[in-house]
Amino acid sequence: MSEKERMPREIWVLVGAALFVALGYGIVAPIIPQFARTFDVSITAASALTSVFAGMRLLFATPGGKLIDTFGERKMYMTGLLVVALSSAASGLAQNYVQLLILRGLGGVGSIVFSVSAMSLIIKLSPPAHRGRASSLYGSTFLLGNILGPSIGSLLAVWGMRLPFFIYAGTLFLAFLVILVALPEAEREPVTDDTPRIEPMTVQEAVASPTYRAVLVTGFSHAWTNMGVRLTMIPLATGVAVGFDDWVSGAALTAGAIGTALSLLIAGSWSDRYGRMRVIVPGLLISGIFTIIFGNLENPYQLVAVCLIAGIGAGLIQPGEQGAVADVLDGRPGGKVVSTFQMAGDIGQIIGPLLAGFIADHFGYSFAFTVSGLILILAVLAWIPARGSAYKGYRQADND
Repeated sequence: MSEKERMPREIWVLVGAALFVALGYGIVAPIIPQFARTFDVSITAASALTSVFAGMRLLFATPGGKLIDTFGERKMYMTGLLVVALSSAASGLAQNYVQLLILRGLGGVGSIVFSVSAMSLIIKLSPPAHRGRASSLYGSTFLLGNILGPSIGSLLAVWGMRLPFFIYAGTLFLAFLVILVALPEAEREPVTDDTPRIEPMTVQEAVASPTYRAVLVTGFSHAWTNMGVRLTMIPLATGVAVGFDDWVSGAALTAGAIGTALSLLIAGSWSDRYGRMRVIVPGLLISGIFTIIFGNLENPYQLVAVCLIAGIGAGLIQPGEQGAVADVLDGRPGGKVVSTFQMAGDIGQIIGPLLAGFIADHFGYSFAFTVSGLILILAVLAWIPARGSAYKGYRQADND
């Protein structure tokens, strides 16, 4: 396939659906803890809404992958979207905290089903020479929605805290319609000359590949630091611990998001052209080193600049790791393989902030950021056994 060939239409359909999902999530996510507090619960109880959502994603990752292998990615993608849409609309009608907690848990079940299905579709429908670029497009869309969503949500706050839940349900239903209309079942099946039935790859088969093992470690480390610790600890470190003005934490988080967005523009095509390892390893080192530096700075402007560079490193990781999963699958279905990869990230995102908070309480924020940065740097070691198979991306995908 020519490198200059256009991305398939189906990928753009998935990207369009992802924009609706991400925009709605960005609108509702900042409201959830505040809405929980209206039921006169503690801050810990309000925070538990995030934990139960992530916990249910983790619990249902393996069953969700099996359902995807059984019924197909498209059906389960639409099913997951509807489950989250209904749970979101019902959350907007919740009359007490317990109802809200249960509904958020149900939303986590739908979330893991549709997110694994979406990634499986991206892997299946992407031409081998454009797997990294397709993952980059998909990730950039989610990032854009998560950046724009909170801004829109703040404008809607005057209408009450229940409205964002209904808006999120609406955007999810729009995503459902996009998949239903623009991605018919017949179009999602790849055309091959092989046998009509290809058995899904098992997790045991995938783990035999050093590339897949490296991806699991990378996903865990990336989620631990860049998706967990960075988002939860930066506001605490800059505001509570150091006492900077409110603008510092917002500017630092925004700078990180901008850096990630900038690197996502080129990370996907680079991983296709130069190899997964050549892009992921620098991303791990850059984000790890600058996470450590962040924890040892006291100048607010330097903190913001360091977050920008750390964000650039984080953006180099995501397209390459998803492309590497696609390389390992090599055209075979593998819902459980994809769900296990996402489960590694969910575990990191749950454990990272909790352990970093414990370290910060007992040893200080600087040490917490140092440990989190080292987690990323040490993940580089997992790529040493995979260097032969991941060196040139899809062209030398490991098929052990």
